[in-house]
Amino acid sequence: MDDSKIIELFFERSEQAIIELSKKYGSICNRVANNILNNRLDSEECVNDAYFAVWNAIPPQKPDPLLSYVCRIVRNLAIKKYHANTALKRNSIYDVCLDEIVDYFPSASSVEEEVDAREAAETIDKYLETLDQQSRIMFVRRYWHSDSIGDLAKLFHISKHAVSVRLSRIRKNLRKYLIKEGVPL
Repeated sequence: MDDSKIIELFFERSEQAIIELSKKYGSICNRVANNILNNRLDSEECVNDAYFAVWNAIPPQKPDPLLSYVCRIVRNLAIKKYHANTALKRNSIYDVCLDEIVDYFPSASSVEEEVDAREAAETIDKYLETLDQQSRIMFVRRYWHSDSIGDLAKLFHISKHAVSVRLSRIRKNLRKYLIKEGVPL
């Protein structure tokens, strides 16, 4: 079913909207949550909570694209659940992914730092536009969807080592780009 039709169902307050949303995007939502949480039950809970959040947000929201909107909600809920679950523990899957890129984002504890973080995000978006499609997808899949190196290797039909090297080069070039653009690291 087309995204616009699903959104229409939400505006009609039809429960079929959740069913169609789940049919179309349920697997990717579960993958996003599970990549962060590494726990099937917690992932399912986050996805269901996301469906409820979408139900409450539409209307008045009319997200375009719907997939990005839903995935962002799932990801935010999964990160919140992750922090609750691992307050003093280390989850190697998600923490390794974060450790690779944490230095590229200033922490926001004041208004000025929040502005710096937004500017850094905009600069990163501009950098991603300079990459070829495969590199951009690889970067987003790793650092937004939290896909593992092994999953990326399968997806792109290359070795794990090739994925690691490519991501390393992308991060190195990103660092240079951010410095050139005057983004504080």
